[in-house]
Amino acid sequence: MLRRVQKYIRDHGLLSIGDRVLVCVSGGADSMALWDVLHRGGYECIVAHCNFHLRSEESNRDEAFVRNEAIRREAGIYIKDFDTLAYAKEKGISMEMAARELRYTWFAEVAEQTACTAIAVAHHQNDQAETVLLNLKRGTGLRGLCGMRPKSNNPLGGTVPIIRPLLCTTRDYIEHYLRDIRHIAWVNDSTNSDTTITRNELRQQLATYSKAEIEHIAATAEHLQGYVDWLEERDTRAAGKVKLYEQLRDYHFPEVEKIYEALLKGEGGKTFTSPTHKAVIKKGKVEVSLLGDEAIIRK
Repeated sequence: MLRRVQKYIRDHGLLSIGDRVLVCVSGGADSMALWDVLHRGGYECIVAHCNFHLRSEESNRDEAFVRNEAIRREAGIYIKDFDTLAYAKEKGISMEMAARELRYTWFAEVAEQTACTAIAVAHHQNDQAETVLLNLKRGTGLRGLCGMRPKSNNPLGGTVPIIRPLLCTTRDYIEHYLRDIRHIAWVNDSTNSDTTITRNELRQQLATYSKAEIEHIAATAEHLQGYVDWLEERDTRAAGKVKLYEQLRDYHFPEVEKIYEALLKGEGGKTFTSPTHKAVIKKGKVEVSLLGDEAIIRK
């Protein structure tokens, strides 16, 4: 898990070692794993916990759990109480939307006050699949199919970006990491079983999907992010990968991502083969030729 997340952070330029990051911790499995991995990865973690007071004593239980964990780990922590019901009524919006607006506005304030480089949230590949499927149900375009990005602006303002370091892993693996590898406790939110909430209904459906199926949905979302970036002429890693994929698609290389990695690392002379062609990294370019033929087809 640590190596996987660290690679994802490096690949997407989310953080640099030693950066101060605001880690949003609810006390659930996802955020506890995020906190642990970022701390072990060498980042200075400041914890932010929201108490929305929507689940009676369970909300207070979660707050006490996170507070005690912060004390035990000697971590800095900020806790905020919200009157979510009153805010939702005042704005005429749903509880879910009210909680979202309240937390992201507050996260922005705390991150700027504490000079954090980023605000880390614990979305993972199951959440990515939920987002894509939810957008499909509602009707969407290409951007909706892209799901969540590894790094984005805070939707409620502020200068500190939102990062999602766990988009490289699934919920099943997160629980395995906490339970079997790190032996870290977490709390469960009883409202997650309420299928009258659309996301929870989708979550129940995704529980029947295999790990590979969830990973494929998440990978498709990331692939489409690259096409959007390419179309909008953004110089991103995702755009670079899909551009190379399009350039090589007629040659049926099974390892386009590995070819792209070799290009980035400047691994001159490295060779890849498809059933019919050979690709060689030379002077920062990919040279393609027929197997057994020295004539270069594409640079």
